[in-house]
Amino acid sequence: MKLKGLITVYLRLALGISFLSAVADRFGIWGAPGEPNVSWGNIENFMNYVGVLTPFIPETLVPIVGWIATGFEVIFGILLIIGFKTRAIAVLTGALLLIFALCMTVGIGFKSPLDYSVFSASAGAFLLVYFQKVPYSLDSLLMKKTGDTRTLPVE
Repeated sequence: MKLKGLITVYLRLALGISFLSAVADRFGIWGAPGEPNVSWGNIENFMNYVGVLTPFIPETLVPIVGWIATGFEVIFGILLIIGFKTRAIAVLTGALLLIFALCMTVGIGFKSPLDYSVFSASAGAFLLVYFQKVPYSLDSLLMKKTGDTRTLPVE
């Protein structure tokens, strides 16, 4: 496999696993609140954090926003790891991460999204869109099964 192919695998796994790790943290899978390397440790702490990041929305909507974000992270994480509809999911992932970065900027300042590389992750997701072939993915397996060897043009 060429270097470009390795890069797509790396980007997909890095983004997908990161999403699933963050979700696991919300459900206490990485440990309880206050333990080393645990950001939230439970869903309540996560929802409080969502409230801090989104001071522009009514407090009653914070849980809805938090659950929607969590749902997207699970779905996008899984789809990136298996490589299904990779280019479309890459666009959505880049947009979601950009929204996270902008909310972090509004809620807690510009330094945090830079320190946590949220802008960088967003840029990486958008970059994934420009790879025509995605080896070791469900997309490439489906292309082989259907005999579809064409690639989508990038405008």
